[in-house]
Amino acid sequence: MAVKDLFDTAGLRTTYGSAIFADHVPARTAESVRLLEAAGYTNVGKANLHEFAYGVTSENPHYGRVPNPLAEGRTAGGSSGGSAAALAADLAEAALGSDSAGSIRIPAACCGIAGFKPSFGLVPIDGCFPLAPSFDHAGPMARGVPECARMMEALAPGFERVDVELADLRVGIAWLGEADPLVRTRVEEAAAKFPNRRELALGVPDREQWGAAFRREVLESHAGLYPERAEDYGDDVRRSLEAAAELTDWEVETARRLRERLRGEVPEALALADVDLLLTPTLPCVAPPYGHGSRTVLTKLTALFNLIGWPALALPCGPAEGGLPASVQLAAPIGRDALVLAAGAALEQALSLN
Repeated sequence: MAVKDLFDTAGLRTTYGSAIFADHVPARTAESVRLLEAAGYTNVGKANLHEFAYGVTSENPHYGRVPNPLAEGRTAGGSSGGSAAALAADLAEAALGSDSAGSIRIPAACCGIAGFKPSFGLVPIDGCFPLAPSFDHAGPMARGVPECARMMEALAPGFERVDVELADLRVGIAWLGEADPLVRTRVEEAAAKFPNRRELALGVPDREQWGAAFRREVLESHAGLYPERAEDYGDDVRRSLEAAAELTDWEVETARRLRERLRGEVPEALALADVDLLLTPTLPCVAPPYGHGSRTVLTKLTALFNLIGWPALALPCGPAEGGLPASVQLAAPIGRDALVLAAGAALEQALSLN
């Protein structure tokens, strides 16, 4: 396995993607890494990432830009970009990532692999440098969904896989109109594999409305580092922290209230529609060119599931714009991780038969 360099590894340099920690060698290993190693996974290397995991492109000013093995000049996504790229380049069979607004699923979509964000709190996050603690998740990445499920058996003791038939699942489909034409077509084709499906009216959370709560937590995570060592940060992360420092308590509280409302409204929408799963595009687009990976665009369809803590899976669903992979996202209420992975594995198999 490749391990995102946000997770501590005892005796092995762990930088968090930051120049500040260029020579940092932890004494203890992160719990999620320890669990995987205890299950027989071998750490073959630390994977580069967006600085402090605070971004979606993994264009790191200190340790270099993570390339996308599928297409020269395209972002690998972030912040777990190195983990996804290692899988796409066949450098590892499995990888560990973290996800605070899409940081597992975005690079999974960009690099054409599978990535799973578990229910909030299910997988230990101890020993992983915090970004926004109430949004942060650790989770598995692999070239296929079954390997993600195998990793979950190690990462969440007591987790048990289940099997499902696509015909037995009731699926709500949302946000197709947010996607570029070919991405939408591929996701519609994936949705068509579920006989019992229906359109679901579900709003897309506006980052301008919820982002203040996220950014306040990031600023708090960097206490003692920023602003004291502001000159050691890359430009984009430093600018983000500068903006976070200008937030008012009213803006933060308003964002927190929105989050609480979403935690009630989204489960209610699924219950009213009588569906088991939500199916959406993972990204509105394919992997953007270097320098064009907008945080607002790339987190648009992933962040909701960090806001409400639901398990969410990204898996490739066929070529879209420029021949690059589109990705479909499956999500379900907290605690239904096994269902999401089982549905994803069945969908992956159905798509492979095309």
